[in-house]
Amino acid sequence: MPAVSSDRMGEEAPPATSLYVDGCPGCAIERRKAANKGIPYKELFFVAVTTVASALPISSLFPFLYYMIEDLHVAKKEQDIGLYAGFLGASYFVGRFLASLFWGVVADRIGRKPIIIFSVFSVVIFNTLFGLSMKYWMAITMRLLLGALNGMLAPIKAYSIEICRPEHHALGLSIVSTAWGLGLVVGPSIGGYLARPAQQYPNMFSEKSIFGRFPYLLPCLCISLFAAVVLVSCIWLPETLHKHKNIDNEIEMSSDSRNPQTEEEHGDKSLYKNWPLMSSIIAYCVFTLHDTAYSEILSLWTISDRKYGGLSFSSKEVGQLLAVAGAGLIVYQIFIYRPVHKFLGCVNSCRASSALTIPILAAYPFMTHLYGYRLGLALYSAAIVKGALGITVLTGTSLLQNHAVPQSQRGAANGIAATAMSFFKAIGPAGAGALFSWAQKRQHAAFFPGVYVNLCGDQMVFFILNIVQCIGLVLTFKPFLAVPDHYDQK
Repeated sequence: MPAVSSDRMGEEAPPATSLYVDGCPGCAIERRKAANKGIPYKELFFVAVTTVASALPISSLFPFLYYMIEDLHVAKKEQDIGLYAGFLGASYFVGRFLASLFWGVVADRIGRKPIIIFSVFSVVIFNTLFGLSMKYWMAITMRLLLGALNGMLAPIKAYSIEICRPEHHALGLSIVSTAWGLGLVVGPSIGGYLARPAQQYPNMFSEKSIFGRFPYLLPCLCISLFAAVVLVSCIWLPETLHKHKNIDNEIEMSSDSRNPQTEEEHGDKSLYKNWPLMSSIIAYCVFTLHDTAYSEILSLWTISDRKYGGLSFSSKEVGQLLAVAGAGLIVYQIFIYRPVHKFLGCVNSCRASSALTIPILAAYPFMTHLYGYRLGLALYSAAIVKGALGITVLTGTSLLQNHAVPQSQRGAANGIAATAMSFFKAIGPAGAGALFSWAQKRQHAAFFPGVYVNLCGDQMVFFILNIVQCIGLVLTFKPFLAVPDHYDQK
């Protein structure tokens, strides 16, 4: 029997005593949270940098993917390049789909910190090997292994909840969402600027150098070096998982940590029978599908020619748009999100953000009639606001998931969510690309003849995006969405 120490709670708290087990890292975190009611800035900083390191390689290949398939000489015809590029781009999400639940369960058994460290280590190794790939089978294998062994997403969400007091849970998860989004924005910039350096910067890199022989190594190596620095910093990450069993009321956590009601209701209950958890995961997946498809369509739509309903942007202009949207996410997360969450609550902020997204998406096709600064003002404003609304929805549904289970099941619950999300992220880009191609071929066709307003081409693309968004909005209401009784949904 481990030694147990007790701390008296304040007079305003319930009369129950908060007990902690000596030598338990989870109890040490609870003790620290009870003593310090402020925001754990150091731990949240580690959460942010590890999340960025994990997210950077996911989309860094997309700017050079076409050229990589071309250089690998796997496509017999130029028209087949897109097919092979699609398989390579989706391989990461296939790997994550297969392994996310496993990593979540392991994180509940051995702790969050070992999985986080191993995930960052896998980025260092397999992202570098991907940059060294000279055969298509090697490239797709490295991406598949990177997705399967990078089990960061489930434990880092649980970790961001467990290092914070309840009033800061929204901040913790919003940092994960924002850092993940930032990595998905910065990654393509690194890939676009640093790939094929011998062609882009012939005065600095020769064709005979290592970066001339391996034209896609430089961006992968830069990301891996950043991940290596983050890997060293993980030494100072505190563990949050409790290393003891809660038997005979040995540990009674205070109201600042795990909720006893959650432990009683769901401690021995199958996660798949936990409807508050499963309903929030389903809604989360629908919004993830929408967000992934939107990101794919936004890039395709802005680059496509105006005669096809696009904006005729260059790849550099698209990169600038995504960078500004990413910067807007950071500003929103630091200054705006917490007051919004505190005022509206988790569920209502999801509903409001989902509803406000609909008119923004409907406005995109009409921007083709704008030019110059008017186009820039409208497009950049819409992208920034849409990104902020999307983060609010995804963070809110993640909060619902984490509050629907006790700590002992939190890693597995986030693993289920990551598995389902990875499936939708794998089909999202492919489906969005096929939809966009199909709509462009029917730019002047009326999809609903006889209706007062006929939709055609790019209007139809954003209309279908809005249908998905409406489905997600409906799923945030009862009777579908079940919110835990102990959770304050406002």
